[in-house]
Formats: sequence, structure tokens, C-alpha cells
Amino acid sequence: MIALIQEQGGFGATFDILRQGGSLSGTIVIAILTVFSLVSWVMILWKWKQFRALRRDGFRFVQAIERSQRLDDAFRTAQRLPETPYTRLFRQGANFFNELRPGALSEGAASQPGLSETQLHALWLVLEKVQDEERDAASGGLIWLAIIAVISPLLGLLGTVLGIMNSFNRVATMGSANIAAVAPGIAEALMTTAFGLVAAIPAAIAYNYFVNRVDRFSGELDGFASEFVGTLAREGRL
Repeated sequence: MIALIQEQGGFGATFDILRQGGSLSGTIVIAILTVFSLVSWVMILWKWKQFRALRRDGFRFVQAIERSQRLDDAFRTAQRLPETPYTRLFRQGANFFNELRPGALSEGAASQPGLSETQLHALWLVLEKVQDEERDAASGGLIWLAIIAVISPLLGLLGTVLGIMNSFNRVATMGSANIAAVAPGIAEALMTTAFGLVAAIPAAIAYNYFVNRVDRFSGELDGFASEFVGTLAREGRL
């Protein structure tokens, strides 16, 4: 059977079988798996570009902030930077601190009393809220990669079971069990499993890779938030 499929051109055999009257169930399963595969690759390319942009934005943000001597200098620098998750986190924290201590981040501002324990806790809540929002935005769409990775092999197996059942029904109808009668149906049945794996494997690899990138991104935001609070403490603003 493998030799027969190879002689007909590998996966091209599937389309030959379908054109020559493949079963409706096999055609539907292969069509769905093809759509799943296309969707997964679109998602993979989209998330790859998104995380590449996040990495570039983080590098630029760190470079810009490291040149600032004090928090008020960093605040003015962040105001000039493009909108990114890193600048949003910094601005939200700085703006909330500015609401608690009006004018504290203005150039040449006089020293003010530090934050109370309750105010510091509120500041942490604001920073954590921004982190959660940015993490949710970064992980958007990953659920579809997980769904495709889990469903595609099962859908392919379903197509295989239905294809084998159709082959046995054909044998019973024709009253003949020779290889010419059985091979096309079995080939179509096995191809649905192959299509399922082709759709699932890249989706599974990409999902786990991007989940790792989301965790790293979340860790970077957490580090920036801690550095922000640490800078407040170092400058005597707490």
C-alpha cells in the first residue's frame, strides 16, 4: 500500500483519490484539517511578528531609561517614547504616583513626604493590573493554537476510522477483498491521520514556544515594576 501511494506521488495520491470519488467524510475531514493548518500558520506568523516587536520595544525602552539619572528624568523620557507595553506600565505607575504626590515628578520639584504603606500597596495594585492586561494581550490567540494542536489528530483519527469503515462496506458490497478494491479507501483513511498530524505538530510546537515567550515577557514587566518601586525607594520617595 505504501508503494502504491508513493508511486502516485505521496500526498498527491489523496487528491487523486478524492477527485476519483473519495468518500464524503474523508473529503470533509481533509478540508477541515487544511483550514486548521492554514489558520495555525497565520497565527504562528502573527505571534512571531508580535513577539519580535515586543523584544525590540523592550530593548529600546531599556536603552532610553538607562540614560536617565533620576525618576523624573525617566518619566519625561517615557512620555516621548512610542506607545508600548513597557511605556504603558511605566506611565501608569508614574501617573498614579503623581496623583498621590502632585508635582513630585516635575522638573525641579521640591521634596515631598514619602508614600504611606496603604498608598504603596495601591501603587503595586496599579502596576499589577497593567501587567495582567499586557500579559493577556500578549497571549491573545494562543488558545486557537492549543485547540488546533489537540483537535487535529483526533479529527484525523476520526477520518481514518470512517474511511476504514467505508472500505469494509465497499468490500461487502462488491463481494471482493482484492487489494485494488481496498487500497484506495485505506489510503484515503490513513491520509486523514497524516493531515491531522501535519496540522497539529506545528501548532503544538508554536503554542509551547509562545507560552514560554509570554512567561518571559511577563517576567520582564514584573522586573520593570520592581525596578520602578525600587527607584522610588532609592530616591527617598517612599
